[in-house]
Amino acid sequence: MPKDNTTSLDNSEFTLTEVVFPYQVNHLGSLFGGHALQWMDQAAWICATRFSRKTVVTIASDRVEFKKPVREGTIVQLKSRVLKVGNTSVTVGVEMHAEHPLSGERFLATRGQFIMVAVDADGRPTAIRS
Repeated sequence: MPKDNTTSLDNSEFTLTEVVFPYQVNHLGSLFGGHALQWMDQAAWICATRFSRKTVVTIASDRVEFKKPVREGTIVQLKSRVLKVGNTSVTVGVEMHAEHPLSGERFLATRGQFIMVAVDADGRPTAIRS
């Protein structure tokens, strides 16, 4: 972490890996969209927190596209990176790639953007860079 509490590009990316279990799929055997969104939001939160070293909250998600279904037993990797930095907000892009564990076949399943806002102890927006 930078000693002067400024943001660092070294912390502008983060990867989270998960496995799709039976309780996370619908009647067709594919991942519920809500679980995908939860993982994407977590990856965005960790990325924004590590980047800003501030408490952040999600204020919006944008352009979330479910490109291909993700089946039970699939490994998913969520790659997040800072796309834009505002005064109090950070926009994080998240891509969820799926991998079949036996064949190694990989594909982009879902992608979207999450806007995170830094907040102070009272929950009010605060500057990303201080």
